[in-house]
Amino acid sequence: MKGMYMAYVGSYSYTGSARGITVYDVDVEKGVFKERCQVDVDNSSYVVPSADGKVLYSIADEGVVSFRIHENGSITKLNTASIRGMRGCHLSVDPDGKYLFVAGYHDGKATVMHLNPDGTIGDIAAGIYHKGLGSVAERMFRPHVSCVRMTPDKKYIMVADLGVDQIKVYRLNEQDKNLILVDTVPCDLESAPRNFIFSSDGRFMYLMYEVKNVIDVYTYETGPRVPKVEKIQTISTTGDNRLSQLTAACAMRMTADEKYLFCSNAGDNTISIYTRDAETGLLSLICCLPVSGEYPKDIAIFPDGRHVASINHETGSITFFRVNYEEGLLVMCARSVSVDEPNCCALVKVRD
Repeated sequence: MKGMYMAYVGSYSYTGSARGITVYDVDVEKGVFKERCQVDVDNSSYVVPSADGKVLYSIADEGVVSFRIHENGSITKLNTASIRGMRGCHLSVDPDGKYLFVAGYHDGKATVMHLNPDGTIGDIAAGIYHKGLGSVAERMFRPHVSCVRMTPDKKYIMVADLGVDQIKVYRLNEQDKNLILVDTVPCDLESAPRNFIFSSDGRFMYLMYEVKNVIDVYTYETGPRVPKVEKIQTISTTGDNRLSQLTAACAMRMTADEKYLFCSNAGDNTISIYTRDAETGLLSLICCLPVSGEYPKDIAIFPDGRHVASINHETGSITFFRVNYEEGLLVMCARSVSVDEPNCCALVKVRD
């Protein structure tokens, strides 16, 4: 693959030696990261690049932080903005670079931040605290917002709440700075919907459940008042592997060509790989294999689609594999690298 790529790994900084974001040079051919430096962020629990790859956004204790991504891959801080809530757990951006969406696990808040033309973070466009009770299970007795994204048609904002087992659909009312609830997608009790992604053509949504350990596939269509969302498949995140009570689906990513989808599982510490039918949206499991680390909290898929890095939170490591789709194998291709309590990884092309 032509071009220069960098990896930015967010870590908790209250223990160990990690300072927040660790910057890595990416060797695409060998499928490995090489550490370059660290940048101070207070407990970077998630990082995401802007739509144009010029800015990196990170969660921090004080809210959200923006960094300029330079052509050599280094990053410099632009600004910090408060979300007027507890520290978030997930970030996403809209395709036009107008908004930053923040999911609040601890306080059940979904926050929409304005983004300025230079990539800096502006003021709060809207925010809402979820209310209600989930099941009596330990992780799900109150709202825990885990993922907030704009829908492909740019008409709605969808919010996954694994505490109350629902996907809420909102319209953004910028004038009044609020989110207007227009629909709810109910999920099974104690399923814990954690993360969802859309196909680039906007036709399909993939919803991963932390406790139920499945991925639901939905068709998505624009509606005049509410979107039309219809479930067409449910598939296990661990294949035929016997689930333990500690198994928790963690992360879900697609290859750049969207032919394959990856899912990581804590507890049994595996990555599952699926083929994705572009026409029907359906998934087929290729394999579910161990990652040589504990609690794979995130996955980084290399731009060649033939290498993958597992971000292992509990073991404080990143492990690297070559993917053999034909044989259904993950083959370790490099020595692991150490980083304290990594949470997430953004892999960004910085130069052609």
